[in-house]
Amino acid sequence: MTKIYIAGHRGMVGGAILRQLEARKANGAAVELITRTHAELDLTDQAAVRDFMRDARPDVVILAAAKVGGIHANNTYPAEFIYENLMIEANVIHQAFAAGVTKLLQLGSSCIYPKAAPQPMAEDALLTGPLEPTNEPYAIAKIAGIKLCESYNRQHGVDYRSVMPTNLYGPGDNFHPQNSHVLPALIRRFHEAARDGLEEVTIWGTGTPRREFLHVDDMAEASLFVLDLPKAEYDANTEPMLSHINVGSGSDISILELAQMVAKVTGFKGQITTDPTKPDGTMRKLMDVSRLSKMGWQARITLEDGIAETYRWFLANADTVRT
Repeated sequence: MTKIYIAGHRGMVGGAILRQLEARKANGAAVELITRTHAELDLTDQAAVRDFMRDARPDVVILAAAKVGGIHANNTYPAEFIYENLMIEANVIHQAFAAGVTKLLQLGSSCIYPKAAPQPMAEDALLTGPLEPTNEPYAIAKIAGIKLCESYNRQHGVDYRSVMPTNLYGPGDNFHPQNSHVLPALIRRFHEAARDGLEEVTIWGTGTPRREFLHVDDMAEASLFVLDLPKAEYDANTEPMLSHINVGSGSDISILELAQMVAKVTGFKGQITTDPTKPDGTMRKLMDVSRLSKMGWQARITLEDGIAETYRWFLANADTVRT
C-alpha cells in the first residue's frame, strides 16, 4: 500500500490530482490518499508540518499547495505571496525528507522565467534574466521550490521532481473579480454582462499580450505522468540542477481573442473594448513543452472545449463558487 499525501487538495490543481488518484484507487490501485484542510494543518507552521509528517508517514508527497492570484493580487500583496509560498515549500519539502519521504512532486508556475525569455520558453531559460515585476515575489518563491528539490536530490539522493504549468483553468477555479487569473475573471465578467444585457465589456490592457492555457485535468494527468516515470527515464531527460519540466498545451492566444472566445461561450453579444491604461504584464508567455512531449505526454483538451466545460461548472456551482 502506497501512502500519498496531497498538499493543497482543496485547490484547483490539487483537487484535480486527487480526483484522478481516487479514480485509480477505485480501479484497484493499492494507494492510501492522505489530505488535510488548512484548518487541520497550516503548511506555513514548521512545527505543525513536522508533527504531521512524522505521524502520517507518507511514501509520496504531491505539493500542490500555494498562495496564488492574478496581477492585481500579486501587486497588492507581494509580501504575503513571497513569504507564504517560501514557508510552504521549505516546510513541506524539508519535513518530508526528515520523515523519510524519498519521492515528491512539486508544482510551480511559468512565471519563473525571465520577462524577456525567448519564446517559447524552454527549461534552460531559468535564471537568465530579470523577472516580470508584477509577480516577481511569487516567482522567486517558486524558483526556490525547484532549487530546494534539486538540492535535496544532490545532497541526500532522494527523488524530488518539479513540474511548471502554464496558465491553468477549469473546475474549482477562483472567479473573484479582483483576485482571480485572467480566464476565470473573463468568464465571470462576460457571464454577468450577458445576464444583465450589457452592451459593452472592457478588458484590462491592450488585448495584444499572448497567453497559453491548460485545462486543470490535463495538468493533473501530466503531473501523475511525471511522478510515475521511472527514475532512470526522468534523469535521462533532465539535469541535476535543471530538473524541472514544463507542462503546457504548446499553443497560445491573444487576450482579445480569448475574450472573444469567452464571449461566444457565455452568450455575450455586445462590444469588447480594451483599456490600455491598465497593465498588460508580460507580452507573451508560451512554454516549450518539447521535453515533456519527448517523454510521451501531450495535452488533450482544446481551449474552447475547456472553456465551455468550465463555464458549465461555474453555472452549476454558482451558489458555492469563489466569487
